[in-house]
Amino acid sequence: MKKALAFDIGGTKIYYTIIDESGSIIDDITKNSTPKTLEGIIDILKTAISKYTEVDVIAIATAGAVNNQNTRVISSTGNLPDGYRNIDFQSLTDKKVFLENDANAAAWAEHIIGSSKDCSDSIMLTLGTGVGGGIILNNKLFKGKSGAAGEMHFKMFPDKRRKCTCGSWDCFEAYASGTGLKRTAEEISGNINITTYDVIDGVKLGCPEMTKIFNLWQNHITQGIIGLANIFDPDCFVLSGSMAEFVDIQKIENEVNNEIVTTPTSIRKGCAGNYSGMIGVALLALDEVK
Repeated sequence: MKKALAFDIGGTKIYYTIIDESGSIIDDITKNSTPKTLEGIIDILKTAISKYTEVDVIAIATAGAVNNQNTRVISSTGNLPDGYRNIDFQSLTDKKVFLENDANAAAWAEHIIGSSKDCSDSIMLTLGTGVGGGIILNNKLFKGKSGAAGEMHFKMFPDKRRKCTCGSWDCFEAYASGTGLKRTAEEISGNINITTYDVIDGVKLGCPEMTKIFNLWQNHITQGIIGLANIFDPDCFVLSGSMAEFVDIQKIENEVNNEIVTTPTSIRKGCAGNYSGMIGVALLALDEVK
């Protein structure tokens, strides 16, 4: 059975391990804080590659968009070093190197071994500090003309209510993310020190104000899903990430299906796990070297 050395490169952590063709993690997972320099990131990659010489392919799930040839990063994120998109990953090894956006890779893991494995058309939303997205259409990863499809930065409002981290205004991510929940809480409570934990704890205690905040945040998620459902008509949506643990899946599904003009869809929680990005990119890369 072929094996991949799989990485997940994010703004705060870099993970790597060995994954086989079934999507099973078959070695310990090594975790590193993401260096602030390109040289530091390259050193971690080189060290891992030199350690695992028996693998068949190097698979890298990364923050930022990846081109359709799966060879380079075409747009990076603000929490990775300047010049990250210019790294020539293939030059680090004689083995084939395969790159994919981390959210796309996670969506593929859900499609092959996770919550959407029975669906030919699905959309995964990763609800965390930001919002990641991956779209599967007709059992294929939809990447668009350049590779950047699936970015969840469509507009929620037209009148410039809230600045998004991307520099634009009122993106879905600015409302549906954990950061979006905090911003909603600040606006309603007037307390700039309020946290997402305060909201979640308040909901559990039955606090009316925290419940109002939470319901508005969940409504923002629902409205975004309604728009996506009307455009793509998927079999299901998969919600993953740390903030997905708190949403009411059944409530969102009912509200979505009450409003969409397409056929009913289902809302599911992801089950591919915290390392779905590494699993998904390994599966994609191993398909390439079969």
